[in-house]
Amino acid sequence: MTPASRPAAATTLPIRSDADLAWVRQQVRQTAADLGFGLVQQTKLVTAASELARNTLVHGGGGHAEITPLDNGRTRGLKLSFSDDGPGIRDLEQAMTDGYTTGGGLGLGLSGAKRLVHEFAVDTEPGRGTTVTVVAWVAGVPASRSEPA
Repeated sequence: MTPASRPAAATTLPIRSDADLAWVRQQVRQTAADLGFGLVQQTKLVTAASELARNTLVHGGGGHAEITPLDNGRTRGLKLSFSDDGPGIRDLEQAMTDGYTTGGGLGLGLSGAKRLVHEFAVDTEPGRGTTVTVVAWVAGVPASRSEPA
C-alpha cells in the first residue's frame, strides 16, 4: 500500500460454520499483512479474531464479521467487529474474567482477545445479541527515528 492510497472498504463475512471461522482468520491475516502489520501483530489479530468468531458461532448461534482497514492520517489500523443475534451476555463483568467459561473452554476468549488489541468494546444485552469490536494499529516508527538527524 502506498502512502497516498486509501484503505479498502469494509468486508463483511458470514459466520455460520467452522469453515467460515477459517475464512475469517485467513481474511484477517491477509488484510493485516496488506496494511503493514508485522508477523507478531498479525498473529495477535488472527488469534483475537479466531476467539471472537468462535464465540459468535458457539454462543451467539452465528452472525457475521466485519473487517475494516483504518487510516487516521498518521498510521494504519484494522477494526474487526463480530456481531450475532444470540442471547447476549447476561453478566459481562463475569464473562470478562479470566477462567470464566460457559462452553467448557479455557475461559480466555473475551479477556484474552482484549489483551491482544489496542481497543476493545462490547455491546450486548440479554435477548438482543452481542457485538464485539476490536481495533489494532500498525506499530509506527518512533518520532526520533522518523526525522533525519
